[in-house]
Amino acid sequence: MRATGLLAAIGVLGLFVNYTSHHYWWHDPPIIYPLKFNHGGTGALADICPQVRQLIPHSNLEIWVSLGATYDTDVFKAKAVSWLAGAVQVPTESYDYLGPVGTDPRWEKFHAFHAYLRKAFPLIHAELELTKVNTYGLIFVWKGLNERLKPLLLAAHQDVVPVEPTTVDKWTHPPFSGHFDGTFVWGRGSCDDKSGLIGTMSAVEAMLANGYEPTRTVVLAFGFDEESGGVHGARTLSAKLEEMFGQNGFAMIVDEGSGYGELYDRIIAMPGISEKGSVNVRVEVTTPGGHSSLPPPHTSIGILAELLVKIEANPFKTHLARNSPPYKTIQCLAAHAPNLPDHLRRDILASAYSDKALRVAESVLFTNLAFKNLVRTTQAIDIIQGGVKVNALPERAWAVVNHRISTESSVAATEGHDIDLLRPLASKFNLSYTAFGKTVDHGDHLDASPTCGNLTLSEAFRGGLEPAPTTPFEGDDAMPYQILSGSIKAAFNRHRSIEGDDDGIVVSPGIMSGNTDTKFYWKLTPHIFRYGHIRSISGTLPPNIHTVNEAMSIDNFLEIIRFYTTLVLNVDESALP
Repeated sequence: MRATGLLAAIGVLGLFVNYTSHHYWWHDPPIIYPLKFNHGGTGALADICPQVRQLIPHSNLEIWVSLGATYDTDVFKAKAVSWLAGAVQVPTESYDYLGPVGTDPRWEKFHAFHAYLRKAFPLIHAELELTKVNTYGLIFVWKGLNERLKPLLLAAHQDVVPVEPTTVDKWTHPPFSGHFDGTFVWGRGSCDDKSGLIGTMSAVEAMLANGYEPTRTVVLAFGFDEESGGVHGARTLSAKLEEMFGQNGFAMIVDEGSGYGELYDRIIAMPGISEKGSVNVRVEVTTPGGHSSLPPPHTSIGILAELLVKIEANPFKTHLARNSPPYKTIQCLAAHAPNLPDHLRRDILASAYSDKALRVAESVLFTNLAFKNLVRTTQAIDIIQGGVKVNALPERAWAVVNHRISTESSVAATEGHDIDLLRPLASKFNLSYTAFGKTVDHGDHLDASPTCGNLTLSEAFRGGLEPAPTTPFEGDDAMPYQILSGSIKAAFNRHRSIEGDDDGIVVSPGIMSGNTDTKFYWKLTPHIFRYGHIRSISGTLPPNIHTVNEAMSIDNFLEIIRFYTTLVLNVDESALP
């Protein structure tokens, strides 16, 4: 997944770290809220974040039990190690600047990965229909007995982030070795996202080996450039999937995303029900050139520097909207995390009906920068360039500001913020001002002097992306979310031999801070979930995603296979259309 989006729940898992030193009462005297922990039962707190019970397949119970027993064996564990390690051993790096497929030879490495998949998963390639899109995108169709039912779409991506050459000698095991040390499979992509892709295929291969025939069609769609935006992969896959199944043609989609981890003695899973939007704003200043021995008061670089300081000094205002996924997440924590400090719990719960309580809760929650960034529209100055020679005045200087847009905002609102923010400085430096194709100010208004140059704002790279629609998670249209939640619980409990729900896992709506391949899939269904069933370590990320020594616990990988198996079987026998 994109680096900014990987397991965005980290911002939630750590959001209360500064609670003790920053909390204060908003009410005097305090309102006492009943604190009862029945975790999924009835009662005031449980009603704040209602939980479905674990969903064990009914008509598919026999194969679920049989496969569950198979997954417990050492023989299957060895096979799972081989599947994941073999996938890691095939380098599939993608880069930000790749030419079209067929023109850039760096795409050709995916031929080797496809050959590996054919060898590792012979039943899938023998019994499912395979369509290749733009050469390297893969669509596998496992036809169901009832073609009137909308299919389940399971998505993943084949590519991985590049390995920085200067860090290769820092890896405990070579980055594409797929080394297994008895606990972890090591290597680039072992977590992101070959564990998802290979986990999906492992589950389907195992079901095929047991003679399972689905009632509902299952589709697997694997992009090949998610780490560089998905333009060549998921975008073309989406068009083909829409051609094959139509708009709103799928019952639900599950792609990579957040996982689960422990917080205040409660295991919380946070499937992403939305994603932030994004836009890259190019800020460009042009001024007359000349010799450096006769400089003006401000060169284009100096002006740009002041503009960038202005941007960083004025971040977007942050507000926790009650209908936002992050707010739903903290409500779930308040309702189900037994060791959350009581005072903070009361503030969060009271914030549902008190604006004053909400402001106080925000003052505590936003002391954690990761959570604050998860909520608000962010800004990061990532690229800057200007000047060509030390004795020549720079005629042009520019920078790119990356914005990740809050689910309550929009591309237009984000661009409008930047326009208004920089307007006074355009006037101060007497610059003509153009923003996103429209004239903001002609300049020439300071003592009737000519403009000193131009300020231009524009969308860099591929343009802006609006925040994703929020997947229904409550009410009459929430059955897919409930099926996913029940499947998460059933897989989690079965993997640990937990009876019932009381000691298991809580499922909460979550959000992705970045974007997965699902940004191209909005037309296919309103029920899109970004969830990978990856176990976090001490409430943070799995081992070293996107950096040195990425690794996947084989126990976690087996649980991922169990999760996809459970999900497929549950969706298959569900009442979804």
